[in-house]
Amino acid sequence: MRMRIRLEADAIYLILEHVREAVYTLIVSPAHFAEIAATTHEQEGAQLLAFLDAYGNRPSWDLAKARERAEELYRLKFGPADAAHVAFAEQAAAVFVTCDDALLKKSRRAKIKAVAMGPIEFSISEGLK
Repeated sequence: MRMRIRLEADAIYLILEHVREAVYTLIVSPAHFAEIAATTHEQEGAQLLAFLDAYGNRPSWDLAKARERAEELYRLKFGPADAAHVAFAEQAAAVFVTCDDALLKKSRRAKIKAVAMGPIEFSISEGLK
C-alpha cells in the first residue's frame, strides 16, 4: 500500500507540474472551494487556495444544471461532494482525476459523461515523465 501511495503522489506531482507549465488546465469548481472551506487545516487550505488562484481556471457554470446532475448522481449512491465534483467535471467536459478507487468504480459503472481516471493511469496515458 505504501508503494501505491508513493506512486500516486508522484503522479499527482507530475500532473501539477504540467498544470504549472500550462500543458493542462486545472478546472476549478465551487465544489473545490466548499471542500477547502470545510478543512480544519488552515495552512493547507491557504496553500490550496493560493494554488487554485494561481493555476486554476474558473469557467462559467450553469449551477442549476450542476445541481440537478449532482442530485441524479446522489441518487446513484455517490456522496454529496463526489456527486458535485463529477457534475462539474461533466459540465466542463474535463478528465476527472481522483485517487478514490471506489469513486472511480462508481463513476465507470454509472457511465458518467467525463473520462474518469486515477492519477497513475492519467500520467501513463499522457506519457508524463
